[in-house]
Amino acid sequence: MDVVAELLTGSKRALSRAITMVENECSEAAAMMQQLYPRTGKALVIGITGPPGAGKSTLTDKLAKKYRQQGKTVGIVAVDPTSPFSGGAILGDRIRMNELILDEGVFIRSMGTRGSLGGLSCKTADVVAILDAFGKDVIFIETVGVGQSEVDIVKAADTTVVVLVPGLGDDIQAIKAGILEIGDVFVINKADHEGAERLNSELEMMLVLNQGGIKWRPPIKKTVASNGSGIDELIEAIDGHSYYLNQSGELHRRRSMRAKNELLSLMEEGIKRYVVKKMNESGQFDSLVASIERREEDPYTIANIILGKCLR
Repeated sequence: MDVVAELLTGSKRALSRAITMVENECSEAAAMMQQLYPRTGKALVIGITGPPGAGKSTLTDKLAKKYRQQGKTVGIVAVDPTSPFSGGAILGDRIRMNELILDEGVFIRSMGTRGSLGGLSCKTADVVAILDAFGKDVIFIETVGVGQSEVDIVKAADTTVVVLVPGLGDDIQAIKAGILEIGDVFVINKADHEGAERLNSELEMMLVLNQGGIKWRPPIKKTVASNGSGIDELIEAIDGHSYYLNQSGELHRRRSMRAKNELLSLMEEGIKRYVVKKMNESGQFDSLVASIERREEDPYTIANIILGKCLR
């Protein structure tokens, strides 16, 4: 395919076209991904997640600039809330990263969630793979910022950076459960605000309680992203985790799990499309839905009947 050949020569225009094809689910997208997939697996993928207003975009901007100073190329996938009017991304992250857009070594793509939960778009993994095949050394995934349910990032990133800020009220509420368990590096951003030390102490306590059987102890770093304070120390923590992943074999385990999740996701999507197509062709779908609505049948029985007919 021409878009693949152009992409592999370093064409940013072809890169944008390839991502658009994936997002719009073009018929040629699957064949394109088949050609690109053997060229993936080289980039360091860093997830940036945390509650809304934590300064994730500003932090990503500063980190990207530091990696550029090291001579590394950078890709950024910024997942924004979906516009209720156009269905597209609101593009707030691009506004905050305005200086990076002019850098030839940086490529930024904003994506709408399009109804997906967990903080990512359903096409995020494919976009990361395209940027990887394009040759980006470091790829950032900045999640939409939905709080405790935002845990899908762990399925897509090698290193997950959880960004927290003081003054959200119940600090423990912000760091409990899933969001605590996915963090490889914790950042207290806006550390010049009141409450930063208390948040640091509470986070340290939670990590101690959550330590059982864990080989990697997530470091806690303080930053003020607006002026660049603490960014060098954060880079060191990310690099330290990357070294741990390679030395311990954890990187292989994580990427193996990622491949499994990608396969299962593609299978689920394929089965769903196949079943819907078959039911629409038979003309029975609407009548079965109507029988559930009238309480003549239950959805569990009907689902088993449909799967039995379509997948036998």
